[in-house]
Amino acid sequence: MSKQSVSHAYRAGIFHCLADPTSTATPEEAYEYYADGILVINDEGKVERLGPADQILPTLPSGFPITTYPNAIITPGFIDTHNHFPQTEMIAAFGEQLLDWLETYTFPTESKFQSLEYAQQVAGVYLDELLRNGTTTAMAFSSVHAESAEALFKEAYQRDMCLITGKVLMDRHAPETVRDTPEAGCTQSRTLIEQWHGKGRLHYAVTPRFAITSTPEQLEAAGHLLKEYDGLYMQTHLSENHKEIAWISELFPERCHYLDVYDHYGLVGPRSVFAHGIHLCEDEIQRLARQDAAISFCPTSNLFLGSGLFNLKQMKQHKVKVSLGSDVGAGTSFSMLQTLNEAYKVTQMRGDKLSPFESFYLATLAGAETLQLDDRLGNFLPGKEADFIVLDLHSTPLMQYRMNNCNNVFETLFVLCILGDDRNIKETFVKGISRHQRDQATH
Repeated sequence: MSKQSVSHAYRAGIFHCLADPTSTATPEEAYEYYADGILVINDEGKVERLGPADQILPTLPSGFPITTYPNAIITPGFIDTHNHFPQTEMIAAFGEQLLDWLETYTFPTESKFQSLEYAQQVAGVYLDELLRNGTTTAMAFSSVHAESAEALFKEAYQRDMCLITGKVLMDRHAPETVRDTPEAGCTQSRTLIEQWHGKGRLHYAVTPRFAITSTPEQLEAAGHLLKEYDGLYMQTHLSENHKEIAWISELFPERCHYLDVYDHYGLVGPRSVFAHGIHLCEDEIQRLARQDAAISFCPTSNLFLGSGLFNLKQMKQHKVKVSLGSDVGAGTSFSMLQTLNEAYKVTQMRGDKLSPFESFYLATLAGAETLQLDDRLGNFLPGKEADFIVLDLHSTPLMQYRMNNCNNVFETLFVLCILGDDRNIKETFVKGISRHQRDQATH
């Protein structure tokens, strides 16, 4: 955790969400936007003040350091609530749907992560790529090897990033090189928890890959592990693919549906994040809402693997917590802006429209709420940790041309969601420290 923060002010357009735009009487109640704003960060790397430049500038001491970004908007850093760091090197692998894709690409790739040295090399690439795309907080799968989680924790700690991960639990229906046992999985998880959980900005997630690859004994052990330590998360997959769901029914005929498998073993709760949730029955949706569990919406991977179209409107109607996941490597981009592009198209295919205000909510504050970190992340309320990004509105000739024809912040944000990518990320800050500057090295 190198470098120290110093008090500093940043001037640009500033946008952040205060609430879910679908939950307020008017969209304007859900956000704050300053066309010419000032964000003041203190020497602890936390938000001190936010407001219009003409009001805040006269209150700053003489000589107070100010960085001004023309043609830019500052927003909170993006929060990615589902991805797989060991799959970084296999992003854009051709031609399979979920179960065949795991066998053909995922398991052979993840078998390499028994090497700590190799895992550290990939972890560095993965975290630098997140920062280059403006993602400052991530919930990530490691591989089944304890070395993979150790490597990712170590690299994230050095960058002072907020990161949640855990070694995968997987003791069947996978090659021997990526399997553990219920006993070994819990023993290794405990060691990682005691070393890393709560260190800096790091958190541990109990991580059964999905119920297909864990025996009842391992799922039961995962449930016990979740109760052993305070503040643990649980992450897994749910109802991504029709063949997957059919196989779950064969493996667990005594359970009434897919979610019931996890619920039976004590894995459904307020700190549980389920990736996908495309093909859920009414009872599953109601149970997710009742138990305050969350879904990570992963549009690029859902389209890439041909899994289906997530029903965001239905989840919102049932008050299920939803945030956004890149799902790299089945997901096709680390960029939350590109992920929002695909999310918009998914909702269009379902006859709905995803507003840019809701899009930025999903990519920032909703992620913090999903992870129960909204007391410290997700927007610029005073006292929150200063993870933020500078979005360049003139990053390409087309972007500049289109932005010159935007009449309000709604249009500006929507253009970012549809045309935006990593080129828009001018700078990424983690707790007030610049960790990525476009066209320069990350550190």
